Amino acid sequence: MKQSKRVRRYAEQHFTEVHHTTLNPEGPGVVRIHLVPPEISDGEIGASVVILNGQHIVPLNVGWSILLTELIEQINVYSGREVTEEDVAKILDGTARTMSKIYPFVRKKRFRKDAFRIMNTFRQIACGEEVTEEIAWMSLGDYAPFMRAPHRMDLMVSAMTRDGKWHCNQQCVHCYAAGQEQSSEAELGTEEWKKILDRCREIGIPQVTFTGGEPTMRDDLAELIGYARWFITRLNTNGIKLTPEYCASLRKAELDSVQITFYSSDAEIHNRLVGAKRFDDTAAGIRNALAAGLSVSVNTPLCTLNRDFVSTLSYLHELGVTFVTCSGLITTGNARKEESENLQLTTEEIKKVLRDAAAFCAENAMEISFTSPGWVEDEYCSELGLTTPTCGACLSNMAITPGGNAVPCQSWLSDAVLGNILSDSWESIWNSEACRKRRDFSAEMTGTCPLRTKKGENGNE
Repeated sequence: MKQSKRVRRYAEQHFTEVHHTTLNPEGPGVVRIHLVPPEISDGEIGASVVILNGQHIVPLNVGWSILLTELIEQINVYSGREVTEEDVAKILDGTARTMSKIYPFVRKKRFRKDAFRIMNTFRQIACGEEVTEEIAWMSLGDYAPFMRAPHRMDLMVSAMTRDGKWHCNQQCVHCYAAGQEQSSEAELGTEEWKKILDRCREIGIPQVTFTGGEPTMRDDLAELIGYARWFITRLNTNGIKLTPEYCASLRKAELDSVQITFYSSDAEIHNRLVGAKRFDDTAAGIRNALAAGLSVSVNTPLCTLNRDFVSTLSYLHELGVTFVTCSGLITTGNARKEESENLQLTTEEIKKVLRDAAAFCAENAMEISFTSPGWVEDEYCSELGLTTPTCGACLSNMAITPGGNAVPCQSWLSDAVLGNILSDSWESIWNSEACRKRRDFSAEMTGTCPLRTKKGENGNE
């Protein structure tokens, strides 16, 4: 049929890369849209999905994939400036005009209506509102066989040691990167990291997280974040260097969000766990990031010393923090040492901490996530209204080490190199036996972290 030929022709011309646009980039209510195109084999067009704000996965049929592709192209004509009502009308007219050429027996009015429906649905999903359209949700496990790359790449731009010396402004007791071979590689330069960002875009990764070590130790961090504007960009930091001027540079670079690690509202406990007297600096960093208008979340790795998490939440609430995450200890790197292991919470202890924390956040309009898979039962998370965490290594996320090596995740560095992203083909990395084995495990969505060891399993007790 002529219509089928038109569809195939459009798909062959346009379904060659991930398409991206951002609605309301200044927020609140920013919507990052990444359309991952389908595979085309023997004239057959396969599955296509949209990833919203780096986390929501929505499958699309062929017709809506074409509609969204054209809509994104029309929207991006106005990139970098405010879109007026007149501009919106032109966007819808342009989309309808192109769609009429592909589907000549459908009225333009229908395409305009469908374009509005699809964008309104995405806004509802991204903003956590009730979705008025019937859509088919898809889990990562369901989508795994169709994936050609993870949805997030963690870029470990800063090493833990440089020239044989410690290279971080803290020495955290629970640092997962310290003591692991790959975290001590010689750091790549600015241009090499830009090449890695180019490769991430080529292979269809919509989100990157700048991490380390401590990424703010690099003088070119804002430049790299600015270069990565096409992606959803996140920054993991201890907050020490987040002065008002530094935060302004991150805002100018269009950083989407920053996660700051904060152990306790008790300065003595925080300083002990980070191995430096940095409480005041980190607290100031949180305030400065909020004042600069950055999207801020605060993460607290939980242990026996900071189990009074509600006090910390109360402190953060007074600062104006809305989004918080917490985790158990990732038992790798320094966290495998006796000092860290002895501070681990038991399952029952962490369940109590989570119950109290979830209740506080519900009462104070804060959003909380628990990020450690396998620590508590799925049913318990559901009871508290928490999303059940699962391992996404080699599925939803991977990491690039300071020297450019691809590893399953930013915590899994030792004996885990899958290849080098600058010198090896992505296909050889993604389809390697080790990567496929890890991806198959993650796709089972079992909620188990392969790196976790319980207290006493390291032979220290």
